[in-house]
This record gives sequence, C-alpha cells and structure tokens, in this order.
Amino acid sequence: MERNADTIPAAASGAGYTRVNLEAVEDSAAKHGFGDFGEARFATGDLEAERTGVSFHRVRPGRRQSFGHRHEQAEEVYVVISGSGRVKIDDEIVELAPRDAIRVSATSARCFEAGEDGMEMLAVGARHEGDGEILPGWWS
Repeated sequence: MERNADTIPAAASGAGYTRVNLEAVEDSAAKHGFGDFGEARFATGDLEAERTGVSFHRVRPGRRQSFGHRHEQAEEVYVVISGSGRVKIDDEIVELAPRDAIRVSATSARCFEAGEDGMEMLAVGARHEGDGEILPGWWS
C-alpha cells in the first residue's frame, strides 16, 4: 500500500508504547531553511521518548548536509536504510552502503553526503537535552 501525507497516521499511543510514522514527523531541515540538502525528522518528542533520541534523515542525491555537528555526551549510531554515501568523522571519510551501521562518539564532528542514489538513514542514541553543537561549513 502506498502512503502519502494524507494517509500517514501522526501517532498512536497505547499502554507502554507510542507508534509514529517517521514521514509524519515535522521536517526540521525544511523548517529551518535547509530543505535543499534533504530532510531531518527528529521523532523523540513525537514518540514521547524520555531517554532515547531517534531521527530519520534523507540526503538528496549528490548533496551534503548543510553543516556538521557534535555532542558533549550523546554517542549516536547511524544506520543506512537505503542509498549510499559518505560520512566525514573528524578528519576521516567513511563510505556507507545500505544496512551499514556506524557508531560516532559524542565529541567527534560528523556530516553526511549522499551518493548518486541519495541516502536515507536512522540515527539513535541517548537523549541529552541541549547537547549538540552545530558546525556551519564544517565539511567544505
């Protein structure tokens, strides 16, 4: 069944769980003027998660995220769902393919770039409110 924005349920809660379709989560990239590189949907609040950060990222074909970032405390794991690309972690560039998972330590700067087929990925990690530093123009 094909889904579109009109048929995607925003959220459903039950005893002990919350279900959210990631396509229904607000696209923060577009909201903040970075929609040209792709999408960034931060689902932690929609999921009512208290200690876990979850986000879905879509990087458009041949594009790079507009900025890098790092954390003080939050280690993250990124899982490529589809497509391919690269990630720059500090001074190293790592190739990524579907179903690759890569752990990035909190203090390591990171930024993602999609290949010709674009790249979709999930990011998960412990949630630490306000624990993030944006690095504009970091991978130039």
